[in-house]
Order: sequence, then C-alpha cells, then structure tokens
Amino acid sequence: MNLRQLDLNLLVVLDAIYSEGGITAAARRLHLTQPAVTHALNRLRQHFGDPLFVREGRQMLPTPMARNLIRPLKRSLRSIEIMLHEVDRFEPATTPRRFSLGVRDVLESVLLPPLMRSITKAAPLVDLEAVQTVRRTLASDLDSGELDAAIDVLLPLPDSIHRQRIVFDRFVVVARKGHPDVGKRLSLATYLAQDHVLATVRRTGGGMEDVSLAQLGQTRRIRLRCQHYFAACRVVSETNLILTMPENYARVANAGLDNQVLPAPVDMTPLDGYLYWHRNVENDPANRWFREQVLGALPGVQDTGHHQNRG
Repeated sequence: MNLRQLDLNLLVVLDAIYSEGGITAAARRLHLTQPAVTHALNRLRQHFGDPLFVREGRQMLPTPMARNLIRPLKRSLRSIEIMLHEVDRFEPATTPRRFSLGVRDVLESVLLPPLMRSITKAAPLVDLEAVQTVRRTLASDLDSGELDAAIDVLLPLPDSIHRQRIVFDRFVVVARKGHPDVGKRLSLATYLAQDHVLATVRRTGGGMEDVSLAQLGQTRRIRLRCQHYFAACRVVSETNLILTMPENYARVANAGLDNQVLPAPVDMTPLDGYLYWHRNVENDPANRWFREQVLGALPGVQDTGHHQNRG
C-alpha cells in the first residue's frame, strides 16, 4: 500500500466510524454529511481491499483489518493533534474539542455534575465522553489517545504514564432510618452484629473494610453480595442490612432514600484514586486544561505534584 495514494483525511473518517459505531454518528462528529462519510468509507474500502466495517442492526462492526489498523492509527492521529496544539494554543471559549475520560461508575455521579458545570460554562464547544476504564489496556489507551485521561486506583503502569493522587474519601455506614439496632451513633459491637451488604464486581473476597476489620481480628457476616452501590442502598432502605461505602457517593446515592449515613465505627483505610495521563500530553495545552477541570471538580485533591509510575 502506497501512502501517497491515500488521502490522509480518510483516516480521520475511519477513526470516527470506529469510535462512534456508525456512519450517521461519525458524520455528526466530523460535521460532515452522511453521504460524504459513506463516500469516504467506500474509498477506504477500495484502498485497503477490505470492507473495514459490516452492518449489524444499526451498528457498523469493524472487521479484523479495521481492528488491527485502529490502535496505530489513533496513536498517529494523536501525535499529529499534539503537534498542532503546540503550534496553535488551545482556547477553551472558542476551540471545538472532545475529551475522553476513563472513570469508574462509582465516581461518575460525584464527578460529572460539577465537571460539566465547569466545562459548559468555560468551553461551549467542548464535549466529554466518560467511559469505563479497562485496566489491562489503560496504558495503551492513553498512549493511543483513545483516552485523554483516566481515574482509577493505584495501578502498576509504565513510566510513560504520569499520575497524580487526587481522591481521598473516607468510608461510612449506611442504614435505614428506624433500624432497630442502629441509632445516630454506631459502635463496633453493633456494627459487627448486623448483616451486611458488600458491593463489588469481584466474585470472591471481601472489601477494603474487611481488610481493616481483619487487622483488628474481626469479621462480619456478608448476607448479600451485589455489584453496585446504588442497588445496595436500595436494599438497605427496605431491610435491616447495613452497607459500608465511600462517603461522597453515599451522599449522592442515598439522596432519595430514607437512609442515614453514619461514621464508620473503626478507622478504615481511606479510599484514594489517581488521575492518569500520558507523558506525550504533559504540556499539551488542551489536555492540561482538561486535567485542571477534572481536578477542580473532584471532592478532594491533595499532593498537587505528579510523578511517574515505577512498575
């Protein structure tokens, strides 16, 4: 394949179709007409000798060749984008841009409202995608530009990924109002005597609160194991089970429920998180602005310096 025979603008279309999952959405993202995107796709198919995408329902699914192309393509487009940003400074008030943030669902409800208030006020042409973080591909997703930044727990990532410790959140206990054993204060003995809900996506093992209890030589009875904190809060509101969870999300998740949020009866290891980004965008004005918006929207920020992972 000869690069000189390919219009490089077509590669932007390929990336958009792959990312959006369809021609109509890709056209909207690129501010092109649907026929223009279809024409570009036909030219790409002719150049590569492959359909690249096959229609299944309303989605365009990538072929193996498209999947093989997309990661190096995203990396290359990202490098060009960074180069252009270094030449042309990012102006939040006037520059169109779409940022992609990897974030766990527990943090979405706490982070996104203040983050979008900030972005919509300062940058009317900036869009945001909050997507699920895939830990095994996080480094390559940041490297390719598929993610502009990500928030997760401390992970063993390569030196090319910068990180900043940002989220500090203590654990609290949620119980329904009118619980026969739980009042406005909760002793350790009362806590251990209750049936508990554990919210985790893992199939086995306890939570971080169980680690703290084990250090005291204590255990609790986990009566229900479920995947999401909000579902656990609903269960708590209708039973005598109690739940241990991060405080900031507890305030959000229980806003419409008749539950009380109490301090944990034992010191538990605080929940912290890290903001991750690739070293290639360290000084990129757009990415730096976006990171500042994320930091400003988080409930707790400490250790404002950053450092690289060391394994």
